[in-house]
Amino acid sequence: MRQISSITELRDQLRGQNRVAFVPTMGNLHEGHMSLMRIAATHGDPVVASVFVNRLQFGPNEDFDKYPRTMQEDAEKLEKEHVYVMFAPTERDLYPEPQDYRIKPPDDLGGTLEGEFRPGFFEGVCTVVTKLFNCVQPKVAVFGKKDYQQLMIIRRLVAQLAMPIEIIAAPTVRAEDGLALSSRNRYLSEEHRAEAPFLYQLLNELSNQVKTGRPNLDQLVQLEQDCAKKLVSRGWNPDYFEVRRQADLQRPTNQNLSDQTPLVILAAAKLGQTRLIDNLEIN
Repeated sequence: MRQISSITELRDQLRGQNRVAFVPTMGNLHEGHMSLMRIAATHGDPVVASVFVNRLQFGPNEDFDKYPRTMQEDAEKLEKEHVYVMFAPTERDLYPEPQDYRIKPPDDLGGTLEGEFRPGFFEGVCTVVTKLFNCVQPKVAVFGKKDYQQLMIIRRLVAQLAMPIEIIAAPTVRAEDGLALSSRNRYLSEEHRAEAPFLYQLLNELSNQVKTGRPNLDQLVQLEQDCAKKLVSRGWNPDYFEVRRQADLQRPTNQNLSDQTPLVILAAAKLGQTRLIDNLEIN
């Protein structure tokens, strides 16, 4: 495996490769990331993974400086998965001058849910992903469903800008107790780690209520609020716990609920100082 930080060197290394499968990451890799590498290998060759902690998507009070950086361990894990190139640019490599040109997603998709609670987050994501796509020029790129809203935004970005890239959605990888794997899980205390799977339990509970109870919109809102209250009663601080349409992440209508339109539950909540996100599709 080649470990490359220079954009020029990366392009030289990939010249003539027209089936590149790309997995962008912020490093601190875990089994969830490794599953993305394996999926990428089934859709293209060679596999390129990027490791870059992107300052643009962190708010002023977020954990950019504390975000775990484990470059050596990441390289060893990628080597075992036969990744061809680990693209690990420095900030100077990727942003040699202030990044004044930004890509902002539309408010209907980027300004809700995560976008409401993390202003500017998706602008930072879209900007860096577009830049990484231009550096790597992949045929396919793999994104995990754990970051469901991000996946939807990247799909729309690629479609609207006519990028010749197929976006592959990878299922969320979970621990045995249901907790979605995340680099931020390492911030959880032992007590909070034992409590953390409750978020996924609530997602399943609400999913079953929607599928069996066939609620109307008013009833659905009440069920969402009940879930948020359950989190609060156990010491969580929820940002949102909402059911949206899978197709566009807008609120479902009564007709959608009656027609059994594919839905997804999305949730974000703080447990102690650690903010966890998760989701569950309802089909």
